[in-house]
Amino acid sequence: MNNEEKKTGWLENFPVLLFTVIMGYSGLTLALQIAGEVYLSKITLLITTCLFLLILLIYIMKIIVCRNSVIHEWQHPIKISFFPAISISILLLSMLFKTFSIEIATILWLVGIAAQTLLALSVLANWIGNRPYKTIHISPAWFIPTVGNIIAAVGGVDLGFIQISWIFFSAGVIFWILLLTLVFNRLIFHDPLPERMVPTLAILVAPPAVTFLAWIKFNGGNVDSMAHAMYGASIAFLALTLTQARLLIQLAFSLSWWALSFPFAALVSATMIYGTSLNSQLHLLLGRAGVFLLFLLIVGLSLRTVLAFFRKEICMPD
Repeated sequence: MNNEEKKTGWLENFPVLLFTVIMGYSGLTLALQIAGEVYLSKITLLITTCLFLLILLIYIMKIIVCRNSVIHEWQHPIKISFFPAISISILLLSMLFKTFSIEIATILWLVGIAAQTLLALSVLANWIGNRPYKTIHISPAWFIPTVGNIIAAVGGVDLGFIQISWIFFSAGVIFWILLLTLVFNRLIFHDPLPERMVPTLAILVAPPAVTFLAWIKFNGGNVDSMAHAMYGASIAFLALTLTQARLLIQLAFSLSWWALSFPFAALVSATMIYGTSLNSQLHLLLGRAGVFLLFLLIVGLSLRTVLAFFRKEICMPD
């Protein structure tokens, strides 16, 4: 290996999946904001923003220096689903900055929905185009583009973009229902997920939890039948994910473990809002406990990711 290959090796293998780290940190920051932890939420927002800028800068460098590697990721039947994590990260940052500056939040949201529209439609076009996909390629990661549409609605309502938010919300919910059928068909009737993809089962929790958050925005904070149903679905999918806990703890670490972070964060935020709306002390207590567990999860994943990088377990050829 020559010097140039040594310099670009890690960059060439820098995965788009790392944007799920931003989703996890954003979810933690949002949960802290909802919990009223002002000081901690400011710290995590600063960390989240710095991490996003760092990962974005590195990935832009990868596009410039290792273009073929990016094309390979885009053409990969599983990795392509993680590209909308870029636009989702921007949309989540918009939600987080709303507390400090409506102007910054609005700019981020507009950039985010433009990127989300481009990436989500491109992924969908790739799925239904001439490229052959097999059932084994389907995984819960396919929900990521859908979740991005619903997240766009969560942030858009507060910024006054009601009609646009309804469009994104409707598209997200419809495609979630369609993909849910495909994913369960794959999980039940075909080979088990590869070990590295097993943590993505947690993504099942995200669509109903985020749908709850969006619906509450549209509904003026009222917990109606739809809100109850979506929160209940989140709990059901969490229970389903926990049935695989024994298998999960036996697996070696990989970046796909970050798939645990944002869905859990979305459910924690939903639980606190649910408890506040219904004046349920039990749900508020569960939400507070969830924030603490989420904090431990993010810290643990962060330390393990740094360790994996120095051990050359990530940013290496598959």
